[in-house]
Amino acid sequence: MRGVLTDTEEAIHPGVGLAVAVLAVSTGAILVRLSDAPATVAAFYRVLFTTLPLVPVALWRYRSDFDRIGRRDLLFATLSGVALAVHFAAWFESLTWTSVAASVTIVQSQPLFVALGAWLLLEERLSVRIVAGILLAVAGMFAMALGDLLTGVLVGPNPLYGNALALLGAVMAAGYVLAGRSLRQRVSLVPYVVVVYSVCCVVLLAIALAQGAPLTGYPAREWVLFAGLALGPGLFGHTVINWALAHLRSSVVSVSLLGEPVGSTLLAFLLLSEAPTLFTVGGGAVVLAGIAVTAADQ
Repeated sequence: MRGVLTDTEEAIHPGVGLAVAVLAVSTGAILVRLSDAPATVAAFYRVLFTTLPLVPVALWRYRSDFDRIGRRDLLFATLSGVALAVHFAAWFESLTWTSVAASVTIVQSQPLFVALGAWLLLEERLSVRIVAGILLAVAGMFAMALGDLLTGVLVGPNPLYGNALALLGAVMAAGYVLAGRSLRQRVSLVPYVVVVYSVCCVVLLAIALAQGAPLTGYPAREWVLFAGLALGPGLFGHTVINWALAHLRSSVVSVSLLGEPVGSTLLAFLLLSEAPTLFTVGGGAVVLAGIAVTAADQ
């Protein structure tokens, strides 16, 4: 028998919420591609607009949690924020150079690097299934990266460079998860997110200023896209995913997130007339299979 649920939780089935979240995160790459702003600027405003509504909530309800964040925890929160900033900067930029399908599929491979990082840094074991999943996903990435180049059928001005940036984004996303893993056991979600996102904002702001990218002067359309990135992939995407984790097994949520590359690819085809190549589709399917195998064993 199910436990007692709140009225809100009773009204929204976790499976439905997870489906909405996957659809919401699938819009992220499309919104970035539609924006004419520099990638770091779009990333900066996405994180900023996601963080600002959380600050008063954190200060009102979780003020004591900030007092419990020691120097070591603050260091790991800083590392997590820096990794998240590099993830956003690299992934947003990758969408300028390669297809939506390739970029989103490769950046979604972060569970593979979480497993490797946990093995190297946290001495967690690597099962045969995880190793098999990693090798399968790597094979798919090679197919995606090299197949289109060999055939001469390219989607994007420099797919190899764009794919490399997406791969860097995946590695940094894994670093974000690993750096925050122990801290999340001691600090509530909202204070943790506020600290990490604040660091992320500062780093992205520094990168944008170093690049000489303008922070103002954009037309209303760009501000709508910035807000959309925060509202869609940020609020209705990752926030709902965190809610779903309280009601569904983590393996179910992890595998469900493999729907993001599929959703993004379909949206890119419908809205941007961007048809993925045969190697992108085939290699992407292999990557997703590898991620599914890996995630199911964690």
